[in-house]
Amino acid sequence: MSQRRALPAGADWVAGLSIAGLLLPEAVAYAGIAGAPPQAGVLALFAGLLVYFVLGSSRFAIVSSTSSSAAVLLAATASVLHVTDEHRHLMGVAMVLVAGIMLALAGVVRLGAISQFIAKPVLRGFALGLALTIVVKQLPLALGVHPSHSDFLRYLWDVLQQWPQWNLYGLAMLLVALVLLRVLGRWKAVPAALLVIAAGIALDALGYCQRWGIAAVGTLNIQGARPALPVLDWADWLRVGQLAVALALIVYAESYSSIRTLAMRHGDTTAPNRDLLALGAANMLSALFQGMPVGAGYSASSANEVAGALSKAAGLIACAVVGLMVWQMLPWMERIPEPLLAAIVIHAVAHTLNPAALRPYFVWRRDRLVVLVAFVAVILLGVLDGLLAAMGASVLMLLKRMAHARVSWLGQIPQSHDYVDTARHAEAQTVPGMLIARPEEPVFFGNADAVFVRLLAQVDDQIRLKTGLKAVVLSLEESPDLDSTALEALTEFAAQIDKRGLQLRLARVKDSVRELLGRVQIPTLAADSYVAWSVDDAVAALRSRSQDS
Repeated sequence: MSQRRALPAGADWVAGLSIAGLLLPEAVAYAGIAGAPPQAGVLALFAGLLVYFVLGSSRFAIVSSTSSSAAVLLAATASVLHVTDEHRHLMGVAMVLVAGIMLALAGVVRLGAISQFIAKPVLRGFALGLALTIVVKQLPLALGVHPSHSDFLRYLWDVLQQWPQWNLYGLAMLLVALVLLRVLGRWKAVPAALLVIAAGIALDALGYCQRWGIAAVGTLNIQGARPALPVLDWADWLRVGQLAVALALIVYAESYSSIRTLAMRHGDTTAPNRDLLALGAANMLSALFQGMPVGAGYSASSANEVAGALSKAAGLIACAVVGLMVWQMLPWMERIPEPLLAAIVIHAVAHTLNPAALRPYFVWRRDRLVVLVAFVAVILLGVLDGLLAAMGASVLMLLKRMAHARVSWLGQIPQSHDYVDTARHAEAQTVPGMLIARPEEPVFFGNADAVFVRLLAQVDDQIRLKTGLKAVVLSLEESPDLDSTALEALTEFAAQIDKRGLQLRLARVKDSVRELLGRVQIPTLAADSYVAWSVDDAVAALRSRSQDS
């Protein structure tokens, strides 16, 4: 379905009204995750919905504060030591601002594939560890205890150790709210979170929460919000820039994953660079009003889709409804019991708490270590360091895999023009007088020397065994480009082949590599040595030259 097609407005009104009841409680709850005042989540909600309506591409995406970005922001600000709480808050706002600038710049220079810096297995393991961390850190809101440590394991131990001080009324409210959210959630058009919040406000108004020792959200200072830039020293801005990188990556990786999933489901197109600009502008606007980071979270965006949204107008309608609720009901919102906010957060991340999401990687026997490292890193190192460690591990494992000097020796399938790995295809026949090789990974600085050393060793073995070797064919089909290290290694290899009196032909050379070789002009590699489009062409050219000579 095309986004430009005229669509009925009624469905968007229904969707906007439905998700407004989810977005407002979640915004307040996610502010708690980030350690920010409640109004930071509400202001971020307005910024995200308004900016994405103007600039965004997806008709389903709901840009607001998310649990992942909130947790990353908390971890980033917590890593800033020996400063006041006010200064730490200013640095958090600055991180949102700088992350927004990074996202916008990435959109300007068309880096729409930036989310690929975080591999899917990293996201899966990270999401599971993050969801578990978020759930555990919501428990004190309901139990009324105050853990003295921030790292996951000791935090959980502190909560368990303080069981004699648990507020059982708060725990009961949390559990009842979770059951209600689960039951009411079966009807997608029902604003379950808003109904639960309304019931909690009623209990607080009747005096039950005070009697049970259950705290409320407290003051929501929306009216006092004024646009302002954080005032920090240059050293603080440098620190902010370092921490904002991880925040920008997780915002876009989470957002684009949601946008792409929903677009594929409905046959819509995506515009990654446009969405980068939209997310960047939304985060910058949120930061100007001291709001939280925003992104297109999957739970809110899929709720919008299920509610029947047909265009971006649903998000704008939700923004207007939330604005009306804040305008008319602000004093009542300040009476929301904290256990209910904890329940809303736990319910929102519950879909990522299923370890079965990791099962495919073990069935496929691919990236199992990456998934486990991502999960364990979040638990042991914390959200921010865990994310960075998992990303580093995935990149290292990629480099390790690519650095292997895997070379296949090719033979021809009888009665065909196909050349395949002789180790895997017993019927393949080697070509007399020729050694045909194919590096199985792109040749680059990490493996170039090892690849050409192995190639030369095989050549020398053939010469020593007196197989009548006269020529070498090197297929570069796996190498879309060659860096300077690979070029130097190829130059040396060509010289060694020439020194041994053999001919060298390159096959399946990409256009960009062919143009590069034309500029480099390797002395012992003639221009007609890398024009062959296929291995069969290279073999035919060598046979023709041999017959001519």
